[in-house]
Amino acid sequence: MPRFYIETDLAVNTTVELTETVFHHWVKVLRAKLGETATLFNGQGGEYYVTLSEIDKKSAQVFVDGFSANNRTPAKSTLLGQVMSKGDRMDYAIQKAVELGVTEIQLLTSERCEMRLKYDRDQKKIDHWQGIAVAACEQCGLNIVPKILAPLSLQDWLKTDLPTTKLVLAPEKEQNNVLENTSTDFALLIGPEGGLSEAEIEQAHQVGFKNWCIGDRILRTETAPIVALTLINFA
Repeated sequence: MPRFYIETDLAVNTTVELTETVFHHWVKVLRAKLGETATLFNGQGGEYYVTLSEIDKKSAQVFVDGFSANNRTPAKSTLLGQVMSKGDRMDYAIQKAVELGVTEIQLLTSERCEMRLKYDRDQKKIDHWQGIAVAACEQCGLNIVPKILAPLSLQDWLKTDLPTTKLVLAPEKEQNNVLENTSTDFALLIGPEGGLSEAEIEQAHQVGFKNWCIGDRILRTETAPIVALTLINFA
């Protein structure tokens, strides 16, 4: 059954007009016919089962048949602090982090950050990444769409109110199991392609972050959150 995100209020036993985006994808691209069913979610929690009840040339309506409160969110809540990278690496990191159930993604800048968003480009790029998060939710079944938060400097982010368990991916000689006896809410800090500087790692330590070294190999900035979130989810 196709599944779509729709920016409108939904309620059982009501008729709802499809947004232009959903109409185009479901009716025009997938060529849906009257009586076909789909799943809709609006990011407010749960999902709705609908039947296509009316099709016009430029619009369509559905009848909302039922509701499920299952959001498929992981038992552990993770705020990902991701230093931005250029090209499609950031797209990939956001897509996979959402599929793995991240709660929020805070975009960060650091000493070695390759990317600086400026003025009118800021919101356009953030909207693009938020769209990737929505598409990932459509694919993986999450019903609460993680927010992509506007960029902060690493120093400013470290001053905010962060979750109880704080982990930064960085070298650690002893390689202790940092996931033992942790809380269910995490702050996960991932540096840029060149890594965080020693000074930045020390700043993170000062607010309670612990180094987390995942194996002997150095992971790319877009690979690191996938591995880390997987380990957190199944710890």
